[in-house]
Amino acid sequence: MTARPPVLSPDALVTRLRARLPGAARVYVPGVAAEPYVLAEAFARDPETARGLTFFGVWIPGVNRTDWSALHETARFETIFLAPQLREGFEAGRIAFLPLTYTKAWRWLETCDVDAAILQVSPPDSNGDCSLSLSCDFTPAIWARAPVRVAQINPALPSMPGAPSIPISAFDAVCEVESEPRGYEAGDLPDAFAQIARHVAGLVEDRAAVQFGLGKVQLAVLPALKHHKALTIHSGMVSDPLLELLDGDAVAAIRTGAVLGSRALADRLTGEKRLTMTPVSATHSGAVLAGLARFTAINSVIEVDLFGQANVEFVGGRQVSGGGGLSDFLRGAQASPGGKAIVALASTAKGGTLSRIVPRLTAPAVSLSRADIDIVVTEHGAADLRGLGLDARAGALIQIAHPDHRAMLDSAWQDIRRSL
Repeated sequence: MTARPPVLSPDALVTRLRARLPGAARVYVPGVAAEPYVLAEAFARDPETARGLTFFGVWIPGVNRTDWSALHETARFETIFLAPQLREGFEAGRIAFLPLTYTKAWRWLETCDVDAAILQVSPPDSNGDCSLSLSCDFTPAIWARAPVRVAQINPALPSMPGAPSIPISAFDAVCEVESEPRGYEAGDLPDAFAQIARHVAGLVEDRAAVQFGLGKVQLAVLPALKHHKALTIHSGMVSDPLLELLDGDAVAAIRTGAVLGSRALADRLTGEKRLTMTPVSATHSGAVLAGLARFTAINSVIEVDLFGQANVEFVGGRQVSGGGGLSDFLRGAQASPGGKAIVALASTAKGGTLSRIVPRLTAPAVSLSRADIDIVVTEHGAADLRGLGLDARAGALIQIAHPDHRAMLDSAWQDIRRSL
C-alpha cells in the first residue's frame, strides 16, 4: 500500500517545511497555473517561516502576481521575468532577474542548488499518483533533486493527458485546499490586431506546426486559423483562443507545457485525445523543433528597429518582462524545413504618436538579434527579411510602419547608413 504523507493545514505545512530547512535555504516554487499561492498566503500569515529563504522558479507576467521576496525582509526571489508586482522588490535588491531563455532556464533548474520544492498537484489517482496537471513546464527539471518536498493538493486541478505525475508518497507533507488555478486574460484587442491576424494567417500553411506566444497575438491569430487544416499546435502555453479551433479540422495535435485560461478551457482539454502535456525539455528543444515540418513561430514584440532587431523586455528603458522562450522558438523555426520565424506588433503606440518600428532600439539590451527574425508583421503588411541586405531590410520595415512615421524613419535610416 502506498505510504501517505501527513495532511496538514497550509499554516502547519509551511511551519513544518521551515523546520526542516537550514537558515538560508533555496526553495523552488512553480509558476503559471501551478503557483501555490495558498501557501504564499500561509507564509505571509507567519513571516518568520520565510526568514532567510530564497524562492526561485519561472513566473509569468500577467499570470503570477505574488512577490515571494516580500514575505520577509530577509527573503529573496530569483526568476527570469519581471512584472509590475515585482518592481518594488527588484528595485530594493530582493529580486534577482536572470536573463535566461527557456532552454537555459531548464538547464539552470537541472543544476542549481535546491533545498526544497513546493508544488501544486491534482488529487492522487487510484495508483497514488498526483498529476502536474495544467503546468508541467519546468517542475520535472528539479522536483526529484529537492531533499524536501511538500505540496498543495488541489481538487480544482484535473489530471491532464500526458502530464507527468508524482507519487503522493514522494512528498514529506501535503495540504488539501481547493483554489482557482492562476489564469490569463489578454484583455481587449486594439483594432490593428484584426489586420495583423489576417496577415499572419496568410503565412501559415496547412499541416504546419504552429507556436504562439501568450497575449494579444495569440488572441487575434488563433481564431483566424479556423479554416486551416491539420495544424499541430506546439507551444509553451495555450490559452482560451484555442477553444475556437478545437471543433473542426484545424487542429490535428496539441503539445504544450502549460494551460492558462478559463475553467472551460481546462474542462475541454481534460481527456482531449489530441493533447499531450510535455515539459520545456521537449516544447523548446532545438532538436525537436528542427524536426517539425513547417514549424511556424508567431510571437509579439515591443519594438523592431531598422536593422531587424527586436525588444521584448523594456519599456522606457525599464525591465518589464524577459526574453522567455522567444529566441528558442524563432531559432527552432529557422532550423525547421519550411519553418518561419515571425514577430508581430501594432505599428504605433500612444494613440499613434509613437512608432513601434524605430530607427534604433530604445532598449538598453537586445532581446532578439537581427539574425533571429524572418518576418515582421504589422497591420500594414508583412516584411520578409530573409535574404535581404541592410538597405533592403530597412526599406521593407519602413513600408510596414505607420504611414505617418515613414518619412521620419527613411530620414533616420539615411543618417544611420552614412555612419556605418
